[in-house]
Amino acid sequence: MQVTNSSERPLTGRTALVTGAGKGLGAAFARALGAAGANVIVNNRIREGAPDEATAVADAINAAGGQAVAEHSDVTAPDAPARILALANDRFGGLDSVVCNAGTSGPAARFGTGAESVIRDVMETNFFANVSMLEAFLPALEASGSGRAVLVSSSAGLYGIRGRAAYAASKGALNALALTLADEWRGRIGVNVLCPYAATRMTGPDATDDQAAGPMTPDNIALAALWLASPGCERTGQVWIGGGRWLRRVRTVETEGGLMPDGLDGMEAFAETQSGLETARGFAGAEAAFADLFKTLTARTGETTS
Repeated sequence: MQVTNSSERPLTGRTALVTGAGKGLGAAFARALGAAGANVIVNNRIREGAPDEATAVADAINAAGGQAVAEHSDVTAPDAPARILALANDRFGGLDSVVCNAGTSGPAARFGTGAESVIRDVMETNFFANVSMLEAFLPALEASGSGRAVLVSSSAGLYGIRGRAAYAASKGALNALALTLADEWRGRIGVNVLCPYAATRMTGPDATDDQAAGPMTPDNIALAALWLASPGCERTGQVWIGGGRWLRRVRTVETEGGLMPDGLDGMEAFAETQSGLETARGFAGAEAAFADLFKTLTARTGETTS
């Protein structure tokens, strides 16, 4: 990805971590950050019998004139956050941005016997590892003065996906965590979600071929991650989804609603009145959603009984 900005390297002086950055989306995110001038910590574990992909990505960033270092912790290891933070402090003097990209899809299977163990395994990487990272990095991100956290999720966490209950559940939990942290850390650290569409090893064995991938290459969504990780992004608590350089804002919305009927027989007809989205709107948090419902209920109930 080529970075264009009023400054050739607008992130010079910042340090960014990208987890799971040895290939695919993570590697594209790391390269984009490096091209923008950031010091990049390229995290990716070395699988037995596999090449050192983190070092290869870091070497490519350095060869292009950037600053990068490889880090090989498994994100699920209890000491991974401390090891990564120590490297950030020792090499670059701190940490400004975190792109939580490491993840696993888990086995493809319909929900049934054994689902709990599969979900727990996937949640360890896709959810709990990110919880540990963000908890450990909070002081550093706060000290940055312009800390940014980008949680890489999926449309599966928004809509579900057949045969991937574990993956969808883990990404749904990640979305909820991000929106909560954005509210709690508002004014201190920006927290946003990116749901990228791209052809990677996770999506198929031939997906790493750029010609076969067409516009859906990882590099074509890297600008979104770069933006969300940059100090110039003043947004927080938002979900973005895209691929092929096309980006969409995602919001959960609610219809205005209405009073339920007195009996069960009328519920289906009532539900039909709520199928359109003409009155739909989104909210900045669960408290705001409840407050709006209660306000509307009170107003409408007062109108009908006065």
